Parts: sequence; C-alpha cells; structure tokens
Amino acid sequence: MLEASSPRDRTTNWPDYNAALHRRGSLSIWFDPTMAWHATKTGKRGHPKTFSKSAIHTCLTLKVLFSLPLRQTVGWSPA
Repeated sequence: MLEASSPRDRTTNWPDYNAALHRRGSLSIWFDPTMAWHATKTGKRGHPKTFSKSAIHTCLTLKVLFSLPLRQTVGWSPA
C-alpha cells in the first residue's frame, strides 16, 4: 500500500539559494592560444572542413568528461 508522501522542501530565501548555486562549483579551462580552432583550407574539391582535429578532440574530451550530449559541446568555441 502506498504511504502518504512527505512534504516537499521549499526554498524560501531565493537570493541565498542562487548565491549557493554560484559558489557550488567553478571550472576554468585553459586553451593554448596558438591552437588552430578552425580547419585550414585543403584546396581539394568538396565541402571544406569547419573544425581542426584538435578542436574535435577537445569537444569529444569535454563530452566524455562531463557526460554531455555532443551538441552541447559543439556550440561554443574559445575563438
């Protein structure tokens, strides 16, 4: 038989709650400024590549480390 559910926690002090979320964690990622984010021109026919191999490896690493969908890592670039 199902028991009555317990009362839910309610936030009454939103400024403190929001400040606690901001303090919860901060992450800085340092990129090498000489890293080529965009692919170089190949001179071959067909659609040109958009991102360099190092940029693709960076996005895939962030995807795996933070368990993100790939579309959440591709939408930003440091340049």
